[in-house]
Amino acid sequence: MLEVVCCDDEKEMRKALMRIIEPELQLQGIEYQLREFSSGEELLSSRLESIDLLFLDIEMKALDGIETAKQLRKINQHAVIIFVTAFADFVFQGYEVKALNYILKPYGEKKIVEVLHKALDELETAHPKYFVIEQKSGITRVALKEICYFTSDRRIVTIVTAKDPITFYGKLNDLVLPDHFLRIHNRYVVNLHYVDQVEAGSLTCNQEQLPISRKYRQSLMVSFAKNMLG
Repeated sequence: MLEVVCCDDEKEMRKALMRIIEPELQLQGIEYQLREFSSGEELLSSRLESIDLLFLDIEMKALDGIETAKQLRKINQHAVIIFVTAFADFVFQGYEVKALNYILKPYGEKKIVEVLHKALDELETAHPKYFVIEQKSGITRVALKEICYFTSDRRIVTIVTAKDPITFYGKLNDLVLPDHFLRIHNRYVVNLHYVDQVEAGSLTCNQEQLPISRKYRQSLMVSFAKNMLG
């Protein structure tokens, strides 16, 4: 699911932006979650790691947009940042935080839609949506968001989803996956988005109990906490 955030200290500006963004995302058939914040401080106290697309006002009270973006980048490198400003003079300040684009107030619908599509293209390139299995019989693509975990038995890897399992020949060590997939055992790699509870020697993933090896427990606890708390 795409997480879109709008941060602006003017409520009407946030609402105006969201009124354009939401219908366009719906038109594209994209699953999304939209959050809004009225200050940089409020944004930085939220789940930063999960943000995919951020519309960020530059001129805000106390913590401005540039400094907010610098703090965000310490935790989240993948988010696409689009600055919103009433002054073109600020345009050159975004290079340090890898801002994708700028939108000048008052908002123009055509410009916002254009920048939104550019951001979506950028996210598609940076974050593949599928795990690809290449076999003699052909190529199979499995949506990453549907994968609960991987498990292996000798040379056979099984992808467990909410639907039917998929098997292929391979090794867990050779899997190339996003950061929210974590090794918890010699036989298991889990999608943290499906992990509900972590106990001493096991965790609950998609309502199943899976074992945790001592070797992987510490890194799991850190990643699980970050995923839950942002």
